[in-house]
Amino acid sequence: MAAITGQKPEEDRKHPVDETLPPFKMFTSGLQHVAAMYAGVVAPPMIVGPACGLSPTETAFLMGASLFTAGIATLLQTLGFWKVGARLPFVNGVSFAGVTPMVAIAKGHGPHDALPVIFGAVIVAGVLGFLLAPYFSRLVRFFPPVVTGTVITLIGVSLLPVAFRWSEGGNEQAADYGSLRNIAMAAVTFLIVLALRRVLRGFLQQIAILLGLVAGTVVAIPVGITHFSVITKASLVGFPTPFHFGAPQFDLAAIVSMCIVMLVCMTESTADMLALGKIVDRPADERTIEGGLRADTLGTALSPLFNGFANSAFAQNIGLVAMTKVRSRYVVATSGAILVVLGLCPVAASVISLVPLPVLGGAGIVLFGSVAASGIQTLASAAMEKGENALIVAAALGIGLIPIAAPDFYRNFPKDLLVVLDSGISTGCLAAIVLNLAFNHFGRKDPSAPDAPAADGPTPPPTAEIPHQPDRGGMDDGETATSPTY
Repeated sequence: MAAITGQKPEEDRKHPVDETLPPFKMFTSGLQHVAAMYAGVVAPPMIVGPACGLSPTETAFLMGASLFTAGIATLLQTLGFWKVGARLPFVNGVSFAGVTPMVAIAKGHGPHDALPVIFGAVIVAGVLGFLLAPYFSRLVRFFPPVVTGTVITLIGVSLLPVAFRWSEGGNEQAADYGSLRNIAMAAVTFLIVLALRRVLRGFLQQIAILLGLVAGTVVAIPVGITHFSVITKASLVGFPTPFHFGAPQFDLAAIVSMCIVMLVCMTESTADMLALGKIVDRPADERTIEGGLRADTLGTALSPLFNGFANSAFAQNIGLVAMTKVRSRYVVATSGAILVVLGLCPVAASVISLVPLPVLGGAGIVLFGSVAASGIQTLASAAMEKGENALIVAAALGIGLIPIAAPDFYRNFPKDLLVVLDSGISTGCLAAIVLNLAFNHFGRKDPSAPDAPAADGPTPPPTAEIPHQPDRGGMDDGETATSPTY
């Protein structure tokens, strides 16, 4: 029949994750990913640079290095080689989990030695994570839908405050932070994105976020929050010179703190890969997670060579995949290549930075809300009426929301614990895993009972709900953004 109709047999069709798009669609879709993640990549060096006593020019150099290393890590993740890379549309960038300990290291070692000590600790943490990846990936059996749905929901909810801060202006010390002008621009961009998603069709609908950012930036020009001075000050070419701030130094306390950060990043990346696997209809198995963690940790170990920091998954781009329904990993690989170019060309990077944070915040509300919605869809398949699954979700969400709803809740705890406790994703993930083990695994006399999930992990997936489409890397309007129960 396939020969008569001219269609390829099912086994010969490419999964949408492995399809390529036409060059223009590939570039614009990849640029949309860069626009969504740009602020998140440059924010950590903007904080760590001044803490290490860097001048504005040196801090800008650090930002370019972060863009460059994020691009390298993203290419490792999407294209991969050997057993490195999840080969999913997975974006990597500078992890915010390392900001607090890096600032603490800077205070303890002074401006002259701060960055070399930080880079030495990051290298060791990356190598340790790379060695642990095969063992850490085996935790996938402890991530059934009741756990993954909770974590995905927490990822979206945890990111929403970031969008709210961007909407207010981003910098809490600025005079106009939280002004009506900033919030109004975020609201205008939010409405533009919704309107574009409603009226556009096909590819234009898929890049509605990018179009919304462009439109919001244009509207912001007469409002006075789009600043072009950054372009005039940027140089045309700039390469992140290896060990620009000095050879790495190895301090035991700094290494321990960054190794803890690495474990936190690996936990969050595992949850993100499981979330993305569901969204793109390619559930992340143990081998996929192992490759993804190897890409994370290898990218982290290599980053200090080019003056970069620890890299991990960027959850906001998962929301972009869920919203646009473009599942091709080559689109995200294109975004990785764009990040490398931005790191080598400060002028090009400054063009992206023209997007005001209030504009980015308005679009971010839609993006990050999409992640939370995907988590809710996953929970819908988690048999909430059986056993204690509803209790597991309630308790894990409650614990995960503590650092979001009450940021100072853990203020009297030891500082070393704050690396984990200040991350709602990490605490909620750990709580969900432990509670699932306690209620659904340990002490069950009959693991096959109707109210008890199988003790060895997630149930096998039923028939896929999202059909493969060989002609493009996305999904039709009528399809859901989640995969079958995993």
